[in-house]
Order: sequence, then C-alpha cells, then structure tokens
Amino acid sequence: MKVAWEPGVEHALRKIAVLLILLRGTLIVLLALLEFKGYIWHTSWFAKPYEVRGLDVSHYQGDIDWQRLRTSTDFQFVYIKATEGHDFIDFKFSSNWNKAKASGFLTGAYHFFSTRSSGAEQAQKYIEIVPKDSSNLPPVIDIEIDLNRNVDTIRSELIALSQTLERHYQRKPILYVTYATYDQYVSGSFEDHEIWIRDVLKHPNLKDGRDWAFWQYGNRGHVPGIDAYVDMNVFRGSQEAFDQTFKRS
Repeated sequence: MKVAWEPGVEHALRKIAVLLILLRGTLIVLLALLEFKGYIWHTSWFAKPYEVRGLDVSHYQGDIDWQRLRTSTDFQFVYIKATEGHDFIDFKFSSNWNKAKASGFLTGAYHFFSTRSSGAEQAQKYIEIVPKDSSNLPPVIDIEIDLNRNVDTIRSELIALSQTLERHYQRKPILYVTYATYDQYVSGSFEDHEIWIRDVLKHPNLKDGRDWAFWQYGNRGHVPGIDAYVDMNVFRGSQEAFDQTFKRS
C-alpha cells in the first residue's frame, strides 16, 4: 500500500535524503584525503594480525630521530638503503645505520638493483659500504626495473649479485619485488630466496602461490621521529619465528 505523505513531510524527507547523500559523499572524500596523506591506511587492518613490524628508509626520510622512533613505536626492524647500481651510495646510509643500531633496532641494508652495470659490480659496491656483522639482517635486493629487459640476462645478473653477497655475508639475500617484477623476473626461479612483496592496496597474493616473508603494506606512513612519509612493513611469521630466523648475536 502506498503511503500518501503530506506535502510538507515529503519535502522534509527529500531534504533529509539529499543531506544524507551529501554527508556520505563528504565522508568518502575525507577518508580518501586522510589515506592519501597517510594518516589512515586501509591495509593496516589486513596487517594488524602480524606481530613483527618494521620500516625501510633512505635519504628521502631526512633526519630521523632514531631514539624517539624506538621509544614511541613498536617497530622492531629497519632496512636502510645503502647502494644503487655500481656507483651510488645513499648519503644518509652511514648516519642512519649507526644511529639505528645504537637505538636498538634490528638493522639491515638494501641495494637498489640497476641494469646499468653487472650484478658482480653492484655486489662489490654494496660490500664496500655495508659492514659485515652477524647481527645484521640479510641483504635485500630491490628489484624495481623496467619490464622490457631480457629475462635471462636479468636473472643471470641477479644470481651473480645474490651469490656474491651471500658468500660475503653468509646470509642469503631477500628479494624485494612488485607484482610486475616478480612475475617477469623472479617467478619460477630463486626458489630458495625469501620474498618481500609490495602491495599497498590489499593483502598480498603471489600469482604462482608462493609464500612471501615480508610485506610492504604502506608507503605513506606517519611515525614519531620521521617528518616525511615512510614505508611500513610486516613479517609474515610469528615473533618466535622471526627471532629464530633473524636475531643473531
């Protein structure tokens, strides 16, 4: 049965409906803006079950207050950019490395892989810069290159880079990948390497079903002690598994 509203009531109901639509639109815009600015991050809900959290930083984060970061957050590990290609050294590496260790973080260094030089040359630059210490986290090779390279050539150079680093540090490197670089250059190979996947939209899922060890779930985080956006990460396993695998004296 259709209800016949009084004209004044019907007008009021229409105004309320319009107002609700406007409020919903405003809320959506506000939430989108807050996420874009990094004040909230929807993938934080997916990352919440994981016990072990960490950051990765470079000179883009500027001067970091490491002591404040350590005492004001629950991040346990930090990866610091050391090198890129065969000739680039992050100018903040030495300072970040020493201060992060002094503040009690479990610390590792990452190398940004380049196609401009051989894997062996890139490994030597990393070895020159990153101290050899059994307490360090394993080296990380960041693979974010164009997808139009020869797959066999890239894999060959990555193998040379990884094997050289492993011989020197006695730790097998971890591979940091996007879905695109994983599918193009890593999937079906490097089965004995741990994978660190970037996915800032959803819970990660590699196409070939392979497990990942680390997940970068946000790239615009706000944390005490860092004035710029920062990448946020979790370890897939338990605290006990992390300690057994990575905490070495």
